[in-house]
Amino acid sequence: MAGAVVSLLGRTQLADHDMHRLYADHHGWLQGWIRRKTGCSQRAADLAQDTFLRVLTVRAKGVAVYLEQPRTYLATIARGLVIDQWRRLQLEQAWLESLAAQPEAVQSSPEQLALILETLQQVDAMLLRLPARARRAFLLAQIDGLPYREIAVELGVSERMVKKYLAQAFLHCAVLEAELDGVLVE
Repeated sequence: MAGAVVSLLGRTQLADHDMHRLYADHHGWLQGWIRRKTGCSQRAADLAQDTFLRVLTVRAKGVAVYLEQPRTYLATIARGLVIDQWRRLQLEQAWLESLAAQPEAVQSSPEQLALILETLQQVDAMLLRLPARARRAFLLAQIDGLPYREIAVELGVSERMVKKYLAQAFLHCAVLEAELDGVLVE
């Protein structure tokens, strides 16, 4: 791999044409490494792809990727993805156990489920009516839990603009809530 990288101040930077070679040289090894960690070949295949996608995403954001030890770099990313997936699986399992433990009376009826689905569709429609940046700021704040500073960096705007976007989104939420309650706010 050393012949396929560009030297930059004593370090090696992954060039565009080297991504294919990085993938070809290390994908099989990485997938096997992840399979040993997870015990599942399908999960290993998905996480190996996600690892290379993460490398591409970092590069697409304009961050130079330096690889003196590509397997160490890939294993570090993959380890984080394995941990993230394990946490998601634990959360999902806890949720399923919680649902199973609920008494029958507490579980949602088909009518309640239909109402919930309709409400979610209305929320989705409300989000689609927002300008793209306001919608993105709202989702980054509410779904991803990002602070204003990180949202500002992600959108390429000031924190003050992020606050304006969120105020706009929350106003739309308040209008939707009033509509759902049967009271129209003018």
